[in-house]
Amino acid sequence: MDKNKIKKITNNPYVRYGLILLAGILLGWLLFSGGNRKPSSQQTATIEEAHDHDAEETIWTCSMHPQIRMNEPGDCPICGMDLIPLQTTGSGDASIDPDAIQLSVEAAALANVQTTVVSRQNPVKEVQLYGTIQVDERLSQSQTSHVSGRIEKLFVSFTGESVHRGQPIATIYSPELLNAQQELIEAVKMQELQPALLQAVREKLRLWKLTDEQIARIEQSGEVSPLIDVAATTSGIVISKNVNQGDYVNTGTVLFDVANLSQVWAVFDAYESDLPFLKVGDWLAYTLQSLPGKTFSGRISFINPILDPSTRTAKVRVETANPRMELKPEMYANALIDAPLKQYNNEVVIPKSAILWTGKRSIVYVKQPDTETPAFMLREVELGPSLGDAYVVLSGIDEGDEIVTNGAFTIDASAQLAGKRSMMNDEAGRAVTGHEGHTMNGNSPENSTPTSSAPSAGHEEHTMQAVIPGGEHVMLAVQGLCEMCKERIEQAAKAVNGVYFASWDRKTKQLHLGFDPTKTSADAVAKAITKAGHDTDSYKADMATYDALPDCCKYRE
Repeated sequence: MDKNKIKKITNNPYVRYGLILLAGILLGWLLFSGGNRKPSSQQTATIEEAHDHDAEETIWTCSMHPQIRMNEPGDCPICGMDLIPLQTTGSGDASIDPDAIQLSVEAAALANVQTTVVSRQNPVKEVQLYGTIQVDERLSQSQTSHVSGRIEKLFVSFTGESVHRGQPIATIYSPELLNAQQELIEAVKMQELQPALLQAVREKLRLWKLTDEQIARIEQSGEVSPLIDVAATTSGIVISKNVNQGDYVNTGTVLFDVANLSQVWAVFDAYESDLPFLKVGDWLAYTLQSLPGKTFSGRISFINPILDPSTRTAKVRVETANPRMELKPEMYANALIDAPLKQYNNEVVIPKSAILWTGKRSIVYVKQPDTETPAFMLREVELGPSLGDAYVVLSGIDEGDEIVTNGAFTIDASAQLAGKRSMMNDEAGRAVTGHEGHTMNGNSPENSTPTSSAPSAGHEEHTMQAVIPGGEHVMLAVQGLCEMCKERIEQAAKAVNGVYFASWDRKTKQLHLGFDPTKTSADAVAKAITKAGHDTDSYKADMATYDALPDCCKYRE
């Protein structure tokens, strides 16, 4: 067949379309026959392993109830929310405890997780006290009138004036004194007949504070005067002036109060929780707001054995010499005492930031050693006394353990979502519940604290609540201004039986409160705080208690 004939056949459109159709059929057969071929046994095993691995790793849980664990998506059987996939944290590190919470290095850095190796120490508790400078009562005297009459002249005319012992401070006109002097003159004339009468009249004048020289002068001159000078019986500063010129006074009327300020008292308010760490004879250093840069010191000379029922504090007194008269009554003073806790020597001490409180339990997270991926184990600890920013640990961790001091709450949130032991779960897979099986929180949604991300759309009403086993957590609005207010508010709240946590924020005026509802209530705590002198949303402190607060605590306008 020649080329022209072949070319003529191929140019025929029917032939060309037939060839294209045939080529398409052949290509489809090749593709579909290849896809239907059975894989090899090795390929089948690989696919099945991947499928089984995916099925094993994909666990579905509820953001509200992390104890729910499902192998397939659906709705939560408790609240009806959509289940979400649980992200596993497995790293393949066989040395990691299965109950530990693992975080990648990047996640730990983003959460700012910080750890500290604990050690044994001899704990020293810092006790902060607030008070004022007061007059030494033993060096204060009242200047009184020894006769009845009218004040003719005052030699001390204002409060704050200095006086010296023996200095005349007032002149009094007294008809009684005039009569007594006349009796003296008559008794002198009759002393041979009635010597006892003369002695009686002299003694009467001595009781009116006339000296023997003055009495002898009257006897010799025979002259009488209705005026008598009142002399100061001590040296010091006039702190109170009670009369004016021309006033009539009786025997015993207080004219002036004079205080010797060469020695003063620094009187501090100590809360009942601080009293076990204070004792008479302890050395105390304090500073004054009005004299910055200067430190004064002295030993505790007296601790009042009776508490003030309104402030729940006891007075602690320190005697301080004041030769330069720098210390003036009513100055504000701040004291700091380092009280060694000898009964807790060589005990483990950890920072306060490392501890998570649940009401009945105190929790810390300990880093598991010798692991490539950061892993943390929950430990319950028994706490001793507070040291301010640290706590003594009686049991639960040992010297050398590496604990989380920052970011513990983030780790605990991961444990909650993973269904492992946490603040909310007293054991893996079982949440701590109340009497009706629901997680315990505050009385109302506004009293709750979010601890996880928000749930999916359509379920905004289901927010994650901060759970306190067997207790309630509320926020109370409490009025106050300074650190003294913070101490007073928190101590008043903690003094209520059943309250296990109280923290007042000075900026927001909110009291973060945790308590056992079987023992007390938020209303009872609010009443106790009001009795200490601080207004709440529900109650207002009475005026007498409020007026007794230091000036720096006066929050009412």
